[in-house]
Amino acid sequence: MLHILLVRYTVPEAEVAPHVPAHVAHLERHHADGTFLASGQTVPAELGGAILAVGDRARIEEIAAADPFAQAGVARYDIVTIDAGRAHPALRALLG
Repeated sequence: MLHILLVRYTVPEAEVAPHVPAHVAHLERHHADGTFLASGQTVPAELGGAILAVGDRARIEEIAAADPFAQAGVARYDIVTIDAGRAHPALRALLG
């Protein structure tokens, strides 16, 4: 399954900043294992970020809950799961 993870700051950006290094390490770990396909900040950045992920919904929820941003209470996740009936050929291979 394909998931869009919306990372929404729950505090001012200045309070998020101390948690950025741990959050980036979390992102890198899940990009390396193939779970995260893309991630980045929203525009404007003060809204938070977004992640495109693949895998089982329950596992994605566990990963989101383990994010240092979520653990510190400086952000919350909204997860939208998509059953991609149509996809670009390059993306289809990643979806399995």
